[in-house]
Amino acid sequence: MSVGGTKKTACVTGGNGYIASVLVKMLLEKGYAVKTTVRNPDDMSKNSHLKDLQALGPLEIFRADLDVEGSFDDAVAGCDYAFLVAAPVNLRCENPEQELIEPAVRGTLNVLRSCVKAGTVKRVILTSSGAAVSRTRLQGDGHVLDEESWSDVEFLKANKPPMWGYPVSKVLLEKEASRFTEEHGISLVTLCPVTTVGAAPAPNAVISVPNCLSLLSGDEAEFAVLRGIERASGTVALVHVDDVCRAELFLAEEAAAAGRYLCCSLNTTVVQLARFLTDKYPRYPVKTNLLSGSVELLEKPRVCLSSAKLIREGFEYEYKTLDQIYDDVVEYGKVLGILPN
Repeated sequence: MSVGGTKKTACVTGGNGYIASVLVKMLLEKGYAVKTTVRNPDDMSKNSHLKDLQALGPLEIFRADLDVEGSFDDAVAGCDYAFLVAAPVNLRCENPEQELIEPAVRGTLNVLRSCVKAGTVKRVILTSSGAAVSRTRLQGDGHVLDEESWSDVEFLKANKPPMWGYPVSKVLLEKEASRFTEEHGISLVTLCPVTTVGAAPAPNAVISVPNCLSLLSGDEAEFAVLRGIERASGTVALVHVDDVCRAELFLAEEAAAAGRYLCCSLNTTVVQLARFLTDKYPRYPVKTNLLSGSVELLEKPRVCLSSAKLIREGFEYEYKTLDQIYDDVVEYGKVLGILPN
């Protein structure tokens, strides 16, 4: 992407993360100059893919920490767009308020302050989560949730279901980001991707990939998370990581984009997923013993997470079916050691 012969510049926070690594690659392929941040640039076990991606175009790697105010100043300076992807993902922490929620909000505001200092950032694209939309108390079936829906923070804090801190952190960082950018006159759009799968340059798997392969791997702990998502949300909503990053870029470049956008390709259930995987990957027999237990599994989704707003404004998903979404997930699982070769 260039204007008048000058490349547009984008900052992507957390470049060694799952979604961010795909976004960095995509921006470079689109002709952007990219600046990305990691906590320790010298840690090649986490950052070697970024060195490889430098072959695609101008990519600078900066040291920055969400907990350190001002540490993003150099990375954001001179950028046209800032993609805020980095965030704490300590799902099983003992004290979610101190270890997850407060750091998430504080880190988001730290990056936004750097955007204000830069004075060049035309738009901030904040990556939140479908978990900021779907954790609500709903009775019965047939519910449709979209950008107008918010997870119930008071209920989550009071009842503390498993991993309650994550959706709370996303709701609160979204609201603080909205307040801050409105006060400082910064254009902000927020993307809320649901459970995200697909291959990525990053050498470490995001939690959702082993979750969604747990029926094939037999990993009971990962399957418990997948089952917990269905129980908490009334659906297993999926999207391919390439579509998430394409949506991020779409929202950056689309002048009329504003507010929140839910990013979801399809809604399914654990049972439907098990049937699909049984037919698609006979080499990896589905561990049917995981499907039994005290928690009743859904035959069909109780809730639909809707991407109608994103589609209505011109975005088109490339991965629309389970077959398309899972096409590279199994191979990626082999590379990561989640599945045997």
